[in-house]
Amino acid sequence: MSEMINNREQQHNIQKSERLDVITQIFSELYNGKSEEEVRDRFDKTIGKITVEEVAHLSQLQREILETRDFPDLEVQRLSDAHMSLLKGKIVDIQYPHNEPGHPVHTFKLENREIEKLIEFKFQPNLQQFAKEDTAENIYKLIADCNLLLDIDKHYNRKEHLIFPYLEKYGIYGPSTNMWRIDDYIRDAIKELKHKLTNYGGGKKEILDIAQYVIDQVNEMIYREENILFPMALNNFTEDEWVKIAHESDEIGFCLTEPEAEWKPERKHIDEKAISEGYIKMETGILSLKQLELVLNHLPVDITFIDHEDIVRYFSHGKERIFPRTKAVIGRTVQNCHPPKSAHVVEELLEDFKSGKKDSEDFWIKFRDKYVYIRYFAVRDDNGKYMGTLEFSQNIAPIKEIEGEKRILS
Repeated sequence: MSEMINNREQQHNIQKSERLDVITQIFSELYNGKSEEEVRDRFDKTIGKITVEEVAHLSQLQREILETRDFPDLEVQRLSDAHMSLLKGKIVDIQYPHNEPGHPVHTFKLENREIEKLIEFKFQPNLQQFAKEDTAENIYKLIADCNLLLDIDKHYNRKEHLIFPYLEKYGIYGPSTNMWRIDDYIRDAIKELKHKLTNYGGGKKEILDIAQYVIDQVNEMIYREENILFPMALNNFTEDEWVKIAHESDEIGFCLTEPEAEWKPERKHIDEKAISEGYIKMETGILSLKQLELVLNHLPVDITFIDHEDIVRYFSHGKERIFPRTKAVIGRTVQNCHPPKSAHVVEELLEDFKSGKKDSEDFWIKFRDKYVYIRYFAVRDDNGKYMGTLEFSQNIAPIKEIEGEKRILS
């Protein structure tokens, strides 16, 4: 009997493997020049419906192809849209029992409904009025809509910094690259739309084209999340992982709404781990772990340490972090903590540190109301061996305003 079961299981795995090979061949044709219609015809005749696991496989395939070929941004966008179009309506619907208020997926979907309402009942009607008459009043209404749409950054940040890291733990890397890339396209398009409206001097058609692009891509991303990303995550994550995601979501914030409740699984009692009162002896003194953590968190800079294998090992947790960090990044490669369009800069910098070509590198950028000075230092032991990289980020806007001298207490 056991032999019969094993034989059936082996046969199932062979069929599953063969099916994945066929799916891979079909979708590879899309990236090798075949039209969307040709690929769709073969896909519908050969495959028909597709599972979430198979979509995860395709997501990885897409990531590998786009990383190894030098497609222009517009072509990447076209291929991503075609890829998604082929899957639409073909993914096998799986019911999950994770719809409790406060559960991260429930909150993500709640935000998506608010985004849809914003687009349908405010943004699109105001856009239609602008199309008829580009008055100052209609322009101001669209600028206000853009300000609300920019709140989508929190939704995408939670997805990128909380969902993607756990998917990578399970060997699922496609969303980290593919979805993050499209998230960036959407963010950039909303910012560009707001900029052109704020400095409007004509060019109504361009405004309408960008606005339509934003509407289409935001709606497509909602479909991607709810039919691919969330089922993929629910199919893999443990309840403990969802609990951690729920607890760390507050730090990044929510988009247009908030969780309906605090989610606590009934069978689980969540205790915060106490920090050990052990002591650390260093060359120039002794501190308890509690003291050391408080010292690091009170420094007027944000600190992040990446080890020699590019793994994020630590970040300080001051009162006002410049860039959001969540505990989910711990144990994750630093390359996958950055948007795809800037990952190559990180990679190049780390290579320079490892080879000894550089010992430090500085950047400075304007970020919201801050002027951020970002410094990277190669950390080496007494023998010069590379041990990791230390990142400092500091808002230097107040420092730049200092004049004269101060020699007495305030």
